Amino acid sequence: MPEAEELSRSRLVRLIGEGRVRVNGAVVLDASGPVAGGDAVEIALPPPGDSHIGPEAIALAILHEDADLIVVDKPAGMVVHPAPGSPSGTLVNALLAHCGDTLSGIGGERRPGIVHRIDKDTSGLLVVAKSDRAHHGLAAQFAAHTVERHYRALCHGVPSAADPRLRGLPGVSAEPGGVLRIVTGLARHRHDRQRQAVTAGGRRAVTRLRVEEAFGDHAALLDCWLETGRTHQIRVHLAHAGHGLIGDPVYGTGRRLPASLPAGARAFPRQALHAATLGFVHPVTGAALRFASPLPDDMAQLVRMLRG
Repeated sequence: MPEAEELSRSRLVRLIGEGRVRVNGAVVLDASGPVAGGDAVEIALPPPGDSHIGPEAIALAILHEDADLIVVDKPAGMVVHPAPGSPSGTLVNALLAHCGDTLSGIGGERRPGIVHRIDKDTSGLLVVAKSDRAHHGLAAQFAAHTVERHYRALCHGVPSAADPRLRGLPGVSAEPGGVLRIVTGLARHRHDRQRQAVTAGGRRAVTRLRVEEAFGDHAALLDCWLETGRTHQIRVHLAHAGHGLIGDPVYGTGRRLPASLPAGARAFPRQALHAATLGFVHPVTGAALRFASPLPDDMAQLVRMLRG
């Protein structure tokens, strides 16, 4: 196949099953059928079909868009992809309306290609593919862990390499420049399938973090960056270290901010996590791209309250 088409093996199998492939002029329906040197193979690619997901006119903060991909700054509260509990109002619904006919098709369907996600209540940067070629290229970069992803987070307490408790915690080590490195396995929680948990048999997850600003000894603003990108990775790793995110209703419930702080800080309504930096190589042009997003208003206000 021409490189530009970037058709996956599963897509080719479907095309054969649909009778869209001919060998020497005859339609073939068996993907395991034999071919020989000199055979002429024709593949009739249909135009992309419409997605079963409906477009919705939802405002988006777009940092970059071209024929192959789009970079958006997702607000907290927006789900990335429709699911049983969130059938509409998602980023995919908004992108279908915004991109319209400029979507060249992902896997034979006119839809945006989601190659990574951030949680509903996490804000920040996402890159989404508009073409098969971009989708495959971006997915390969995420699989190879070459994408730059920095998050800013507000956590309980102040993580420190000098803390003897942290030094003795499995998977936690110190690196030069005040960097803490957390390496564990992550897998679904044994008793709660909606949660992730640190486990020896899980998928390897690596998070690095550095304190940007400490607020006494009760909270800190962190720069966290990912080597891997597992579900809830930063949230679980910070909870494992005893420094859960402020406002995290799942993993950060073991600690409380001091009663002397404003009620707005003590009752922050979401996990204080923001995808602030995203860098990657454009999968079609080869250009190095890097994007940054400032703290959203609610987290910036939380910082002001913690300083006060």
